[in-house]
Amino acid sequence: MEGDKKMKATVAEEQAKLRAFAMEVKDTKNELEVCQKRLNLQEVELAATQEEARSSKVLAEDRPCTGLAMATLHNLIFGFVLLVAMEHAFADFNFYKDMACYWGYRNLAVWNNGQNFALGLNNVSGCGIQTRNRFLFGSVEMQIKLVHGNSAGTVTTYYISSTGSKHDEIDFEFLGNVSGQPYIIHTNIWAQGLGRKEVQFYPWFDPTAAFHNYTIHWNPSQIVWFIDGIPIRVFRNYQSYGIAFPNQQAMRAYSSIWNGDSWATRGGQVKINWKSAPFRAFYQQVKLRTCPWYSQASTAQCSAKTPANWWTAPVYSRLSYAQQGQLMWVRKNYMIYNYCQDWKRFKGVLPPECSLPLY
Repeated sequence: MEGDKKMKATVAEEQAKLRAFAMEVKDTKNELEVCQKRLNLQEVELAATQEEARSSKVLAEDRPCTGLAMATLHNLIFGFVLLVAMEHAFADFNFYKDMACYWGYRNLAVWNNGQNFALGLNNVSGCGIQTRNRFLFGSVEMQIKLVHGNSAGTVTTYYISSTGSKHDEIDFEFLGNVSGQPYIIHTNIWAQGLGRKEVQFYPWFDPTAAFHNYTIHWNPSQIVWFIDGIPIRVFRNYQSYGIAFPNQQAMRAYSSIWNGDSWATRGGQVKINWKSAPFRAFYQQVKLRTCPWYSQASTAQCSAKTPANWWTAPVYSRLSYAQQGQLMWVRKNYMIYNYCQDWKRFKGVLPPECSLPLY
């Protein structure tokens, strides 16, 4: 995938820069030691003759050395720590290390040393998994092959979410259908506990015949949903217009499969045929390129426009002209529902973001 190659190149470049920064830490420490020795000498002089020390220009000029060196050292050490964290985040995915099953573990299968897994649904239970660690901004990718055959009534989900009554959430949901009929790709976003921003699509491919890449890219400027590198939806940060945007709450990535036949297929008219069970969705090549979240201080660190935070680079702040063309192609040919066009649902008053530029 071209976008993936570019992202890998960008990450590699930024990691190289941070490694260079890390090499400077030793030099900065040496500088700090020199400054400390100067200050020690100055303290001796000060004790010997306070008046002379006060009038000494050398002493006055040397003192800022500590503040400068300490500030530089702090920045470089933070960059080095972030580099270590990012290298961990970018390391090869392993289910046993990165994920946990929170529901229906009997319907979970993992193989190939944690590189591949499958979630299953039967008439007893579905299955759900989540990342062990939380993050704020970045990119989450999963290659998924959806339930084959008669999948009516099944719902396979892939999303990132925080917790609590005012949670943030960014969704992919795949609504099954009877054999020969297309899946529905359902997307939604929640910010501060408010959702109702659904956009739905038909796929332009058979999502059950092969693996396809589904990516959620989230940064302070926008959220983009990608399929095989093609943007299908974008939601920009319009907080300045009073529109909530998820940028303060750490999230985890989730995936699940469950019984949604009360609504998923033709509004619940088509139920699950349990004779076709178990239903399985398969996963491979999961990639978690995210900013680790450790505490509330991580909010500012993950939002900062620094070389380490590749997701804040200008190239990711807005869709390129080529991506805009791809987005409009998908919307024109495969979008089947858009909340911003549902005048009846909103009684003639659409949400405010619907009147703002799409990208």
